[in-house]
Amino acid sequence: MNTLKAGLLMGALTILMVMMGNAFGGSSGAMMFFLIAMAMNFFGYFYSDKMAIKMTGSYPVSEAEAPELYAMIRRLSKRAGLPMPKIYIQPSDQPNAFATGRNPANAAVAVTEGILRLMNPQELEGVLAHELAHIKNRDILIGTIAAALAGAISMMGNALQWGAIFGMGRSDDEEEGGGMVGGLIMAIIFPIAAMIIQMAISRSREYSADATGAQIAGSPDGLANALLKLESAAHRVPMNVSPATSHLFITNPLSGASLARMFSTHPPIEDRVQRLRSMRR
Repeated sequence: MNTLKAGLLMGALTILMVMMGNAFGGSSGAMMFFLIAMAMNFFGYFYSDKMAIKMTGSYPVSEAEAPELYAMIRRLSKRAGLPMPKIYIQPSDQPNAFATGRNPANAAVAVTEGILRLMNPQELEGVLAHELAHIKNRDILIGTIAAALAGAISMMGNALQWGAIFGMGRSDDEEEGGGMVGGLIMAIIFPIAAMIIQMAISRSREYSADATGAQIAGSPDGLANALLKLESAAHRVPMNVSPATSHLFITNPLSGASLARMFSTHPPIEDRVQRLRSMRR
């Protein structure tokens, strides 16, 4: 169901983009922004992992420096049928982790220094299994495409707003006034809708990664207990990280309790824990 939901949401993003491109310049405008979105997808596909590692300040760690971490990830990767990913450590006290890479053969898993101190072996295994599940489910690719489409829609919205202000863009004589007002409304509403859809996609992939991660680990208990610890620590230990990378982490390093649910990149911890607990039954 989560995969179907993500597919439907991706389709909704594509429809929004085509509608805005058509409003901006007819069929040629739709094609122009479609090509822009594809270029953004291409760049994100090949370079998103390097950008994520650089933006989070993560550094590579060797097996000699972290033998237990390597042994755990190697065991889980073999169980998941994945090649061994590159391993990084992020110099942050907030316990968290993320995975990146365009495909399983070019994947990387990063954990913070804080999570290595906080988690017991079963909990850390649950977290790492969750991140490997993202790699196995190709969530990084889905997230990159969703972000590129949402970014293109936002770009179109800005262009439409400027066009409406200065009387530029697509207009027919018989509907010039209505077209201008409609374009301005679309320029404001559609980027917000795209952002909500993008975040809904991110939340659906988190649920899927939780379920797949529990299967890889062999039990949902480690991940469920880890999520509760992560939620508690996230409010006490801030993380200096770019909002552009927040969707990558196992729990949102930026959001607080006051953030509206539909504008969050992650589902509520209590919902995730409840779903994991139900897997035991």
